[in-house]
Amino acid sequence: MEFTLSGDAALTKDRGLVVFKKVEDAIIAEKVLKEANYQVRLVAPPPTFRMGCDLAVEINLVEQLSVERLFSEKGVNYLKVTPLKGGGELLDIVKVTNFKEATMVKAGNMKLTFDDTTGIILNVSGGGCPDIPYLSVSLIGRKLTEAPRPRENGFTLCAMMLDRAFVECLELWRKRAS
Repeated sequence: MEFTLSGDAALTKDRGLVVFKKVEDAIIAEKVLKEANYQVRLVAPPPTFRMGCDLAVEINLVEQLSVERLFSEKGVNYLKVTPLKGGGELLDIVKVTNFKEATMVKAGNMKLTFDDTTGIILNVSGGGCPDIPYLSVSLIGRKLTEAPRPRENGFTLCAMMLDRAFVECLELWRKRAS
């Protein structure tokens, strides 16, 4: 049985997962691959594919050797590349929930909610990292287009996930405003 993938991943059936021991390694790997213009996405793998962390990078298996070579050149730590075959389903780390007058974007364990008519950030929640209270104060009550990106002031995994939610919110807001 093969996976049914949506979005960018639907472009090819020959998909694979790069699995990691630590979340930080998965985030670094995604950044390295995107900077090298690979079409990849950070995903939550099914439990049968997890080997330490709850994030993986989905790649095109045709590019496996060049991905592994790039990781070697850049010093990216990974455990293995495995084909996407078998049971289970990939989960996007970013989820969007639309409410009556607001939109909430969840990235990993972080959530950011904004007002659909004004673009003002209403709430930040989730995480347990020490920089999240400061980041929340710097975001809540500001327009998405005027707020600082969480990655500019944060230093933790929670800040990275909050930044991911922020970027998705900003993209959604800009599409609605145009």
